[in-house]
Amino acid sequence: MIYFDNAATTRPYDEVLDMFNSISKNSFGNTSSTHFYGRESSKKLEEARGHMLTLLGLNKTHKLVFESCASEANNSAIKGVAYRYASRGRRLITSEVEHPSVLNAFKALQLEGFEVVFLPVNSDGVVDPKILERAMNKDTILVSIMSVNNETGAIFPIAKYAEIIKKFPKCFFHSDATQSIGKIKMDYTKCDMISFSSHKIGGLKGNGALIFKKTMEIKPLLDGGEQESGFRAGTVDLAGAMCMDYALTRSIKDMVSHQQQVKSIKSYLMEELAKIDEISVNSPANSIDFVLNISLSKHKASVVLEALSQKGVCVSSVSACSSKGEPISYVLTSMGKEEVLARNSIRISLSHNNTTDEAKDFISIFKDVLASTVERDFVK
Repeated sequence: MIYFDNAATTRPYDEVLDMFNSISKNSFGNTSSTHFYGRESSKKLEEARGHMLTLLGLNKTHKLVFESCASEANNSAIKGVAYRYASRGRRLITSEVEHPSVLNAFKALQLEGFEVVFLPVNSDGVVDPKILERAMNKDTILVSIMSVNNETGAIFPIAKYAEIIKKFPKCFFHSDATQSIGKIKMDYTKCDMISFSSHKIGGLKGNGALIFKKTMEIKPLLDGGEQESGFRAGTVDLAGAMCMDYALTRSIKDMVSHQQQVKSIKSYLMEELAKIDEISVNSPANSIDFVLNISLSKHKASVVLEALSQKGVCVSSVSACSSKGEPISYVLTSMGKEEVLARNSIRISLSHNNTTDEAKDFISIFKDVLASTVERDFVK
């Protein structure tokens, strides 16, 4: 099997699986319980929380709340701030190319009477800082712009956005860091809030985090107990939290070597794919090495993806969170791509588990699939 769909999820570290089993067996106490097992579990949870904040350089300024995934963390950040600070203003800003968990959270708030501005992106798939600056006003209380796009790998200049937003003291800046954290070096101290998911960096599904400044107040979305200092009701998954800490630690520690490895693989893929006349590259020059997005002009991407899958090759088209029933990539459409290209994109996403030999095998299989799959005309 060739697994090139790491932007959707990664294979957990072997140590993570061992750790989860050990913690679940030996530290099963509820972190909210006051007996011995509970206190020991609570201590380990706080150690993991503090260590993750320290890894990101945020231990002095930010808090961390354990969530079930990045989607929940995004909703907690966006809706939690909107509800808590609505008296300051009701204007919210995001981009057209955010993850569905961000876009749909804003659309829900829009239905509740909030003014939502969806910023366009340029041909590289990022929001020009000048566009953001023109959209800001005194009623703006939240800006949410991702740090790396999940479809194209485009890297957003969050430090420049932060400089603009800082001029508006009533406004907070949130960034969905799911595709950047543990993969590229980025200064998250510029953000008021960041969210991410464990399973994108070798951790486990069902675990994510929202990090936000200590000076902020966020309205909880769940009613229940006082877990997570009252920010998120529900029993905390200690084993998952500790595994996320381990995965983040490993990802940051090995970041440079992982980048070098995937960079060489991506370079090879781009060189070989450029030899196929119907392929165009959608990922901009300034994109993360872990993601390569291409489009086909003569073949239907869904047919090619299925053929690749039957040969043991795993790639994707649009985001895994919006692929079912999604006929076209709104990300590529927003970038100004022709409809035929936006409808027939393929995302190749890499991790340190991949090799150049896999890339060579992929190119060979990919060419065979294109040669054996019937071309079809597209209505432009």
